[in-house]
Amino acid sequence: MATKEEHVRKPEWLKIKLNTNENYIGLKKMMREKQLHTVCEEAKCPNIHECWAVRRTATFMILGDVCTRACRFCAVKTGLPTELDWQEPERVADSVRLMNLKHVVVTAVARDDLKDGGAAVFAETVRAIRRKNPFTTIEVLPSDMGGVYENLKILMDARPDILNHNIETVRRLTPRVRARATYERSLEFLRRAKELQPDIPTKSSIMIGLGETKEEILETMDDLRANHVDILTIGQYLQPTKKHLKVEKYYHPHEFMELKEIALSKGFSHCEAGPLVRSSYHADEQVNAAAKQKQMNEKA
Repeated sequence: MATKEEHVRKPEWLKIKLNTNENYIGLKKMMREKQLHTVCEEAKCPNIHECWAVRRTATFMILGDVCTRACRFCAVKTGLPTELDWQEPERVADSVRLMNLKHVVVTAVARDDLKDGGAAVFAETVRAIRRKNPFTTIEVLPSDMGGVYENLKILMDARPDILNHNIETVRRLTPRVRARATYERSLEFLRRAKELQPDIPTKSSIMIGLGETKEEILETMDDLRANHVDILTIGQYLQPTKKHLKVEKYYHPHEFMELKEIALSKGFSHCEAGPLVRSSYHADEQVNAAAKQKQMNEKA
């Protein structure tokens, strides 16, 4: 009989192709020169070589690289953050222009030390990108900003093209997986975003393999749809270090295909699902799908 260690051994389909071509090296050099952080590096994303070397896309992480929360799935550093850098929005906007990005994702560490949760710098980053890159679509991926909806309004008033906030896991596992964040607060955050700007698509992500049941995954889908979330991404949880939560199950690509079909049948306009899918994975394709769905709705 297989032991638990054998059962959760990383399967063949999770092998990652490394690609350190000129695009990858050039992007890494520019990030260091501009003193910018990317969630690609800080969270040890498995897709960094594909995104940087092939697709030439990156997810910028603003407000520093130290998070005030210590979620048990995340590899980003935890501690007391540094002061705010008000020049950061312009540096991000300049980098987007140099990279000639058609779509950019901007995320951030949680800044519970700030009254506005970092909303003002987030909003200014959106405006700076818009000024210098008028044809680039912008996706933002904030924390729940402490559940203070005045903070969310500051960000939504800057009118990003997509508001992304991750539910991360199912309701039952949330207290064990996430720090400070709650399942209900995330749902409310997504609902409020849609109420503030009904025409801006909302998006969320769930990682599986932490011990959830299929029924709980489907319940999470229903909860997100009940709060008018348009786009869903589903990916395999991978343990970043030995200090983090262990993988309870590796889902087969066929299981991800089935979950994608179910999500689309429940009314999500777009769903990315696969072992290496992360919240920002192929985000450029998702914004295009959201735009097409919006046009269809307007014609209907």
